[in-house]
Amino acid sequence: MSIEAPPALHIGLGELPWVQNPTVDASMRLLQVDPASEMSVTHGLMAPGLAVGTHRHRGPVQMWTMSGSWVYREHEFVNRAGSYLYEPIGSVHTLSVPAANDGPTEVLSIVYGDVEYLDENGELLYTSNWKRTLEQYLEGCEAAGLPRPNGLIR
Repeated sequence: MSIEAPPALHIGLGELPWVQNPTVDASMRLLQVDPASEMSVTHGLMAPGLAVGTHRHRGPVQMWTMSGSWVYREHEFVNRAGSYLYEPIGSVHTLSVPAANDGPTEVLSIVYGDVEYLDENGELLYTSNWKRTLEQYLEGCEAAGLPRPNGLIR
């Protein structure tokens, strides 16, 4: 008996280059995008003292902190190495990496849908999503003279 199934996707981390995220002071490598589900999976390194503007998620998010720590200014919990965070649709928050961290904070993010960045009055500044993340990653590879990675799009 043969069972038809889509193939698994494997990419060795050595096959994916780190590039500078042009939106925030962080390095990233894009592991996967899935246009059908509007999903992106990003491996990120955030420097101590990093602040990401207030943003609203139009889809759910899952984050795993691999090293370092970070917070949302609107909440009291601290995301440390080994922490898992689920953000429901509609979450609004402001990410910050403590300046006192000894080194970069490493995270794995699975983001669905649009991310809306807001000004201090809650007005929309710009929107990011899987497509923009892919564009930024490929632009970063090109700017660094790196080859275009294969296998990113599901």
